Amino acid sequence: MAAHQEKKTSEERKQKSTQNDTQTSQVQWGRAWEVDWFSLASILFLLMFAPLTVYYFVMSCDQYQCSLIDPLIDLLTGNKHLSDIWNKTPTLTYRAAGIYALWVAFQVFLYVFVPDFCHKFLPGYVGGVQEGAVTPAGVVNKYEINGLQAWIITHVLWFANAYYFHCFSPTIIFDNWIPLLWCANILGYAVSTFAMIKGYFFPTNAKDCKFTGNFFYDYMMGIEFNPRIGKWFDFKLFFNGRPGIVAWTLINLSYAAKQQELYGQVTNSMILVNVLQGIYVLDFFWNEAWYLKTIDICHDHFGWYLGWGDCVWLPYLYTLQGLYLVYHPVQLRTANVIGILMLGLIGYYIFRMTNHQKDLFRRTNGNCKIWGKKPEYIECSYMSVDGTKYYSKLMTSGFWGWARHFNYTGDLMGSLAYCLTCGFEHILPYFYIVYMTILLTHRCIRDEHRCFSKYGKDWKRYTAAVPYRLIPGVF
Repeated sequence: MAAHQEKKTSEERKQKSTQNDTQTSQVQWGRAWEVDWFSLASILFLLMFAPLTVYYFVMSCDQYQCSLIDPLIDLLTGNKHLSDIWNKTPTLTYRAAGIYALWVAFQVFLYVFVPDFCHKFLPGYVGGVQEGAVTPAGVVNKYEINGLQAWIITHVLWFANAYYFHCFSPTIIFDNWIPLLWCANILGYAVSTFAMIKGYFFPTNAKDCKFTGNFFYDYMMGIEFNPRIGKWFDFKLFFNGRPGIVAWTLINLSYAAKQQELYGQVTNSMILVNVLQGIYVLDFFWNEAWYLKTIDICHDHFGWYLGWGDCVWLPYLYTLQGLYLVYHPVQLRTANVIGILMLGLIGYYIFRMTNHQKDLFRRTNGNCKIWGKKPEYIECSYMSVDGTKYYSKLMTSGFWGWARHFNYTGDLMGSLAYCLTCGFEHILPYFYIVYMTILLTHRCIRDEHRCFSKYGKDWKRYTAAVPYRLIPGVF
């Protein structure tokens, strides 16, 4: 969507202000202002059970060889009590706390104090200072895009240590996996709590805050739209990409090192997981400037959902395939390797090209070619809370003419490929595709609800032109 601001005269502004009461849905978009009973029940459920889910999966691998059923059987038959399982769980250690503190501090240092230099010599890469999307209050924030640089520096140091310096074992992450879980939880809850307090007492931009009056909803979904400390430390951008996603590939490398240590080899399935997920992570950082226009940055407020989720949920559940393969090394047949690799690469191609088409369309304001033709689109308008009117174009060509969220379809194909590397002996590795299907389907609905609130009747015209969400002809 390419947006440009319409200059309004003072008389037009007055006329617009009188229409605000009847056009609230167009003026206000993003997180809800009011909470219904179903939303509140969902919030309470997630706050209670999401941390337990992470613990249960990690504990199942540590104590039950990744079986999700055996712990329940033990508890139901009385063979074990909850206290038995808990007492066998590794506790927080000073070593893990030191590792995690150094890790987060190092990522903060790379984010805040090392300006990007990669954009100066990498053709096509967009880094350095970039502008984000217009916030509901009409603010355009600036960001220092240096995630790719942080990823490169971190991994160069990792490999330098693994092959030359030997200051610590490459298995250090796996060896301290559960103690590190407690550290990640502490950070996740601490930053979420701080963000809520900040939203009440010293917000970065008060006009971009939303209060529902419900403590649990505000805590989870966030109050501030873009909480910041100083000029450059943006909570959303930092926690969305660092420390969790930078760590993603390091976690997988640590799993591979542990597999080598235990079995004397790294299986082709583990290599596949590292390659496919590594492509996804590198894509994220290569296109970090583009992510400034995605739902996480453009619409979500910063609360427990993003703070705890990025610290705990992402690094611990998105890496389940590698963790599983440490306990159950799978050597795939060549045909299976090729098939899974092709599924992952085709999914990535769809994901990337779909996003590229939208980005190209937005950057050129529709003056480009999609699949060799000038793209078709629907013009629409919306208003920010300060009364400024903006225009957008919703593309109906290319992959965006096939389905309204075809990029998610490619994402799901890649997610399935990760899971298939683990074979079919256990269901634990397949949690990821189940979760991503639920997440992205819900995100489709959530995004479309916001777009309808934002664009009104123009959104109805768009959905009539592109009737399917994910799978053309099906859904």
